[in-house]
Amino acid sequence: MTQRNTAAPGHIEYVLRLGDNALILGQRLSEWCGHAPVLEEDMALANTALDLIGQARLLLTHAGRLEGRGRDEDQLAFLRGERDYRNLTLAELPNEDFGRTVVRNFLFAAFQVPLYQRLTASSDAELAAVAAKSLKEARYHLSHAGEWVIRLGDGTDVSHDKAQAALDYLWPYTAEFFAANPIDDAVSAAGIGPAWHNLEADWEAAVVPVLVEATLTVPARTPFASYGKFGRHSEHMGHLLATMQTMQRTYPGAQW
Repeated sequence: MTQRNTAAPGHIEYVLRLGDNALILGQRLSEWCGHAPVLEEDMALANTALDLIGQARLLLTHAGRLEGRGRDEDQLAFLRGERDYRNLTLAELPNEDFGRTVVRNFLFAAFQVPLYQRLTASSDAELAAVAAKSLKEARYHLSHAGEWVIRLGDGTDVSHDKAQAALDYLWPYTAEFFAANPIDDAVSAAGIGPAWHNLEADWEAAVVPVLVEATLTVPARTPFASYGKFGRHSEHMGHLLATMQTMQRTYPGAQW
């Protein structure tokens, strides 16, 4: 029997947003397998991708239970249309080069850490448990990526320029992290999770000192806005999903 949806307003979409962020960024990082500049980083990026996919599995499974429509983690991961995904636009952008990947990992992990910290106190016990497990991984991702940002930014002229170019390109997309919306307000009022706009100070406190040590210039905020968490994605999302969903859509219900 299908379980009836009894979730609070915004609860399901909030959990889907968390799961989709981990899923889509994990998919992007998996593209580095066999292509990283050194073997150690090939393994490190693959392990980060696995951590994120593991988080996605837990979160999407929980979202499916909250939804009560009988959809499991696989159906939510592979059988939704593009506009049904709620990941940040930052997560779906192409890797381009190692510098962009490292900077993105750093900016995203710096957001995940305070988010998961607050989610450990969620009134949703399952979500709190997932957050507690994921927080350990996010802290490692932040430390690892931060070390690379410093190494590249304060390295050679070439590595510095590439790191700065990556930061300049990615920075405008981070505004989406903190864009206020009614879903966040409803979820926060119910004690389920923090409104993301309340995490900006913690994020900046983690990000700015590392960028300064890396001798990188913090870009200014611009009017640019992205809307991936509302289902309005970049042109890159469709291509990513075409790759990610091919097996499930070609051989529906296949078991291995």
